[in-house]
Amino acid sequence: MPRRPEKIEPSFEPRRRGPAQPPPEPPDGEAEPPRRRSWPYILFFLFAWIAILCGVLYGRWASDLPDVSRLMAKSASHDITLLDDKGRFIARNGLMQGKLVDARTLPAYVPNAFIAIEDRRFRSHWGIDPAGLLRAARANLREGRVVQGGSTITQQLAKNLFLKPDRTFERKIQEAVLALYLEAHYSKDEILTLYLNRVYFGAGVYGIDAASERFFNKHANRLTLIEAAMLAGSLKAPAKYNPLANADASADRARAVLAAMADAGFISGAQLAEAVATRPRVVRNWGTPSSGYFVDWVLAHLSEEIGETDEPVIVETTLDLDLQEKAERAVRAALAQQGAQMNAGEAALLAMTPNGEIRAMVGGRSYSETPFNRATDAWRQPGSSFKPFVYLAAFEHGFTPESTMRDEPVTIGRKWRPRNYEGRYEGEITLTRAFAKSSNTVAAQLAYAVGPRTVADTAHRVGIESNLSAMPSIALGTSVVTPLEMTQAYAAFANGGVRVSAFGVTRIRTKSGKVLYQRHGTGLGRAMSPENAAAVTRLMSEVVASGTGRAAKLEGRDDAGKTGTTQDFRDAWFIGFTADYVCGVWFGNDDSSPMKHVTGGTLPAQLFRSFMDDAERGLPPRPLAGLAAMAAAAPAGTVAAAPVAAPSAPEASPAPQQPPAPAVAETKNDKPESFDNILDKLFGGT
Repeated sequence: MPRRPEKIEPSFEPRRRGPAQPPPEPPDGEAEPPRRRSWPYILFFLFAWIAILCGVLYGRWASDLPDVSRLMAKSASHDITLLDDKGRFIARNGLMQGKLVDARTLPAYVPNAFIAIEDRRFRSHWGIDPAGLLRAARANLREGRVVQGGSTITQQLAKNLFLKPDRTFERKIQEAVLALYLEAHYSKDEILTLYLNRVYFGAGVYGIDAASERFFNKHANRLTLIEAAMLAGSLKAPAKYNPLANADASADRARAVLAAMADAGFISGAQLAEAVATRPRVVRNWGTPSSGYFVDWVLAHLSEEIGETDEPVIVETTLDLDLQEKAERAVRAALAQQGAQMNAGEAALLAMTPNGEIRAMVGGRSYSETPFNRATDAWRQPGSSFKPFVYLAAFEHGFTPESTMRDEPVTIGRKWRPRNYEGRYEGEITLTRAFAKSSNTVAAQLAYAVGPRTVADTAHRVGIESNLSAMPSIALGTSVVTPLEMTQAYAAFANGGVRVSAFGVTRIRTKSGKVLYQRHGTGLGRAMSPENAAAVTRLMSEVVASGTGRAAKLEGRDDAGKTGTTQDFRDAWFIGFTADYVCGVWFGNDDSSPMKHVTGGTLPAQLFRSFMDDAERGLPPRPLAGLAAMAAAAPAGTVAAAPVAAPSAPEASPAPQQPPAPAVAETKNDKPESFDNILDKLFGGT
């Protein structure tokens, strides 16, 4: 049999331990076979696995990245500009995002200002700047705190695209991934365009166009060098360095930007010196310091007129900035001179024309300290300033100014015993005299005679909108109302008897001129006869001539009004009018704490006179509506009623309710409703 070949052992079998043997010499004439080179294969597989790992991680982190396919789309604008009755600027609100501005259309120094201070190597890096990161790390380690950032403009743009500013490792990775993606899909100019149009500049505005319009009232392509430096400087801390927040800090930061631009070679030394010496004109927030009260009130009701719109609009209002400034000055002076001494912490003033056009609105001591508008949103007891509605109801039921009643202590129902403020009584007096001296007992008798429900209905018909408790104490103004309601109700007396609704907007249009809203008419129909309007006006004229409102008497001009003071001096009012303006004034404290003997005839009447003297300056004196006609007409049209005895019919009545303490965030929907009001709704009241 043939011999079986010997088994050949595989070459990879381990050899027995022993002394190392030199490799065999190759036969003569044969070359040594090449050695196996494994490093290229190792590197290949290593890079392959790294690529796979990076792909998995990219897929993991990229899955949550925002959609960047429509970055160049125009953002919605909510730009609202308010103008006064003469077309002057009051405020600009809602300017969140301006139109998209191409960085290439701007003066070269505008984008260069941002590059110099934010990312000097922007034109050369690929989205992430390792040199910048190392430089920032060294600076932060040297200072022991974060003093410098290493993010590029592309990374900042990527960060601004996220809805949640989470400071996590995963977020940083996503930011870097998105920065690389942006650099791969957009040019440097496009990235700079996106950055300038999306970055936040403070004061509620995003984008360079909105910031330029908001701070300097000009388009971005008209920015000067110093203005561009101020905008670029604000990005470090928008709330601190924007031109409206702190002018000095903004200017200092702008000088740092200019120095960086000169160091980078973007501007010359001469340009630097000229820019540093220039002080730009910054457009302030409001036309006057406290016109924000009026602006907030208008904006709160704007959607009722035009609905939702993304188009920039111009709102033409009834406000007169000259009168607004006078009103603010008068309120500040009154509080500064006697506020602390009399423990009067706040005041409100509202001025309108007799047809309801609001000319001035001051909702408190300082809008910047508290934007709560006490002129429109604070419900307070009006006290005796409510009595014109009581007397109007009485005149409509046969009483006249010459009717007489007993001014003496009375009991209404079984328990309520209204008393006069000073405890003085004059016996039998005319209603004119009773009104002038603000007799509480006479007003209570009148309200009881015609019925509290009649008084409440009369007040609602004239212009009061809040719920009124139809109880006997309504005669003394114990139901809460707002200064706006009271002033618009008094306007009906000032114009001869027509109900008006206070308003602040006359027209709303787009920038292109399209009219979205146009107001037509002012009156809501006759609320009382001209004769009764004139009769109540005559009573209020006597108040300033010889009654509790003598401090409100204007020199050389007819005026009328009524004082009001609530229990423990918690509220003090004076509401009055001339032929030109109706003005309501309130003093008090937000927590309803008592003032020191402040009555409607003191601080409120004095503030009324101070403001109205200023407001009427230059206007010709005119008689109050209806008084001249009433004086010329025969009194045959009025019916004098016999004196009415003090009521004695039993009727239970609670004591006058205390005024609620309005919270600073109080709104009209939060108005407290008393238990009496709930009973009225259920059973109709008395």
